Parts: sequence; structure tokens; C-alpha cells
Amino acid sequence: MNHSNQHQLQLFQSVEYPCSYLPNRTAQSQIVAPDDAIDADIYSQLIQHGFRRSGTQVYRPNCQQCQACASIRVAAADFSPNRSQKRTQAKWQHLTPRIHPLVFEADHFELYQRYQKTRHPNDTDANENDQDAQDAYRSFILQSHVESRLVSFTDQSGQLLMVSLIDVLDDGISAVYTFYEPSSAVTGLGTFGILWQIELAQRLNLPYIYLGFWIEGSEKMAYKSKFSATQVLQNGQWQPSTSL
Repeated sequence: MNHSNQHQLQLFQSVEYPCSYLPNRTAQSQIVAPDDAIDADIYSQLIQHGFRRSGTQVYRPNCQQCQACASIRVAAADFSPNRSQKRTQAKWQHLTPRIHPLVFEADHFELYQRYQKTRHPNDTDANENDQDAQDAYRSFILQSHVESRLVSFTDQSGQLLMVSLIDVLDDGISAVYTFYEPSSAVTGLGTFGILWQIELAQRLNLPYIYLGFWIEGSEKMAYKSKFSATQVLQNGQWQPSTSL
């Protein structure tokens, strides 16, 4: 990061909290403050150094006893879908994408609720009322200090099947979060969402798709290693992830 931005930002270490990805472990994060000083240009630099955002909070893993988390990205121009990904593209190519600003839409929120309760039941508070749930959704999905968009995907009948939150960076697209119809009859939507974002980056001549963190041994993150032309951040340098 250039010197003019460095003096504006400070890094803080979080307290320990239960790791979301590896069992029986605690985690810590390095948090950037103040978050309202982070704009699109600064965040484009931070993400190159392994940071991500959740709402307006920008962070990266900084665990004292574990280095399992590795930032991962796809080099869009070099990407080639494998056979399974081509089948997924063909299956869902009929969906209609629509780009939205970060505004509350009831059908998006309802889909998010269904997705959370089905896919992440341990993270869902059964006693949370609707207003609290909406506030949490707005904080996580609809608050951003960078150039962010929601992309909805609907079928021919107009049914909403998936929503992706993306950030447009100086050098690529950041896949922040995706939620989709959790029915067991609907498969491959998450993969299709990333494939669509790779195509978007290619159309915009942006070199990378940032996928967040890849964690060896975490089933939740295993899908990220299935994309070709991936790179991981190791010792401060982006390197081809040939060993994943």
C-alpha cells in the first residue's frame, strides 16, 4: 500500500473466537480501522495483501498457532472450465442475471433466510425476531464502503434462485457472498455463480476473481480448489496453486 494511505489506517488484533472452518480450534483476525476510511482504491490494495471484508469491517486471519487460511484467486484470462463445470454452465445458462445496487429487497432477504437456516443452521439464532434478522442482513450484505453490487439470478418463471454479492476492484471481482435456493433438487448454483463472475471479469478485462480463503482440511472451502488457474498468497507473494 502506498505511503499516503498507510498513515490513515491502523491494524488491531481481535480476541480469540471459535474457528468457523476447522473443529476444536480458535481463531483471531487482524482488523483494519477506521473502516470508514477504506474506499474502493484502498480496498483494492488491501485485498492484494490477503484482506477481505464483512459488511464494512475489513480483516484477514492472523492466528498465532495456525496458518491454514490462504487467500485464493482465479486468473480470469487463464481459466478453463473442467467437464463438470461445463455441465453446470449448461444446466443453469437459462437463468437471467440482473445487477442491483445495495438496497433491501424482500425476496432477497427471504431467500437469504431460507439458505441460512438450511445450510448454516448452527449459525442461526432460533430466537432471533424478524427485525433483528433484517438488521443483521443489512449489516452483512447491504453495508459497504467500496463499489459493491448484488446480482440476482431468476429462472424463466421469474423465480429467484440465487443472489451474489460482489465487489468491483481495480484488478478484479471479489466474490463476497452468495446465497441460493437450498432445495436438494437444486444443485450447482454456487459453482455457476463463480463461473458467471469469471465471465464478467473477462468481459471487463479484469485479471482476477478473489474467492476469499482456501483452507486445507475444510470441506466448506474445498470447492475453491476445483477451479483452474488459481493462485494463493504465500509469504506475501501470489503463486500458482499447483499443489492444491
